[in-house]
Amino acid sequence: MLKYSIKRIILAAVTVFIIAAITFFAMNAIPGGPFAKEKASEPRIRAVLEKRFNLDKPVGEQFVLYLRNFFQGDFGVSTKTGREISTTIFTSFSVSARLGGMAVLTALVFGLILGSVAALMRGKWPDRVIIFFTTFFVSVPSFILATLLLLVFSLQLGWFPVWTPANPNYTLPVIALALYPMAYITRLTKSSMLDVLGQDYIRTARAKGVREQLVIFKHALRNALIPVITYVGPLTAYILTGSLVVETVFNIGGLGTHFVTGINNRDYPMIMGTTLFLATLMVMMTLISDLLYKAIDPKITFD
Repeated sequence: MLKYSIKRIILAAVTVFIIAAITFFAMNAIPGGPFAKEKASEPRIRAVLEKRFNLDKPVGEQFVLYLRNFFQGDFGVSTKTGREISTTIFTSFSVSARLGGMAVLTALVFGLILGSVAALMRGKWPDRVIIFFTTFFVSVPSFILATLLLLVFSLQLGWFPVWTPANPNYTLPVIALALYPMAYITRLTKSSMLDVLGQDYIRTARAKGVREQLVIFKHALRNALIPVITYVGPLTAYILTGSLVVETVFNIGGLGTHFVTGINNRDYPMIMGTTLFLATLMVMMTLISDLLYKAIDPKITFD
């Protein structure tokens, strides 16, 4: 277990490094720069700004300097606002985390319930209805669902107010963010439950007269959760950072909004800071989900 954990941590660190290198060099390979659109485009002023952010140095040296500062806890400052990147990230992440946490809980609860119902009533009308809607939610892009929810339930019907910092109504953003993962979890739970329900130990438990509720919740559902956990790790990282599209549609000032704004403004420190933060969160959640296998199924061993 310890050996496996160390190997996964090293692999996670290498993954984050590779993502950082690809992002940094690809970002600098695009023509232009953070100050290309500045009104004060006088060469002398631009030279001072580029020196301030080490943009006057070769790209390889810039990357080394960035990594050195990053490992010292310095994410840099924004080329547009002059604000500390770390402050922006952790302040905006609190909004994304609140939205994402509610979306994760919604997707898990409804996904597990609907998937179990579809498996237990396979071939009947509840199964057909559930599969129809889950296929629809998986197929339709999130920005279309978010736009439709905002247009119909907020602007046309007026059931929910538009999200504002003064009145942060999370209902529609949570639904828009949770529909796709909920549909995926539903389908994953159904297929896993059907596989587990066909196992010999389930038939044996039923033959011994074990109550059906105990068979489903203690034996079937517990073992069916293992594939779901595989998906929940990356899913949690994705949702907790907040969907870029959903945050943009509902004008939520979360981490995704700052990431999109950083790309539009060619704000190199903001792009690197948010990318590394998201990448680190992703690999950490994946690592945690792998280690949780042992808690769900003690028969699993790590090599």
